[in-house]
Amino acid sequence: MKTGVNCTHFSDFSLYSKSLDQLPQTEKLVINTINQYSYCMACKDNDFKKALLESGVLLPDGIAMVAAEKLLNGKRIKKVSGSDIHQYLLFKLNNEGGSCFYLGSSEQTLKKIQLKLKHEFPNIKAGFYSPPFTKRFSESDSKKMVDAVKRNKPDVLFIGMTAPKQEKWVSEYKKELDAKIICSIGAVFDFYSGTVKRPNKIWRNLGLEWLGRLRREPKRMWKRYLYYGPIFIYYVFFKGNRLY
Repeated sequence: MKTGVNCTHFSDFSLYSKSLDQLPQTEKLVINTINQYSYCMACKDNDFKKALLESGVLLPDGIAMVAAEKLLNGKRIKKVSGSDIHQYLLFKLNNEGGSCFYLGSSEQTLKKIQLKLKHEFPNIKAGFYSPPFTKRFSESDSKKMVDAVKRNKPDVLFIGMTAPKQEKWVSEYKKELDAKIICSIGAVFDFYSGTVKRPNKIWRNLGLEWLGRLRREPKRMWKRYLYYGPIFIYYVFFKGNRLY
């Protein structure tokens, strides 16, 4: 088993434990999520680790994170997924007549999101931009993305470019992004648009959403859950906590 060379102590990640109604009131708030897979990736990618540690709010998006927080720090927290924060912010924006911007995914997915928003949240003013599908954005790509956000000046900027690319991109460009809340939610673009079906509430309420996703997409998800699950345990309870 290969191990990361720069594992961060689990307690260094300050997991959000309050109600979403108590989000910090700051001029610009960066919200990220962390699960067992992204924790493992952060142990091997210093830029990703830096981006997560700099989060204004870091949501525990996985039962593994919740369990580790209880076992290591004695704190009872609730899992808060990217879908949870997305839905919460949409309701808030709709009630306030606010605005949001979706940056990421394909034109087709964004069109589906646009149609759904008009039906479910008619009071929200929404903007959309689909960046190039590439492993790393060029300087020109990033400038177009930043400019698209600046033209809209949204209350909430939703980023959907998968981890760790989205978090690292936000970390690099957050000072230039004209938005009050910047929220990296990855697969939520696909879930909300219906492009990918999210496991139903039965799975989620049992803390087994990961198993539902594994059943639906075994070829894509097996490594994330079955391979990185044991690695997460090793990193958190031994390597990351210097128990070895």
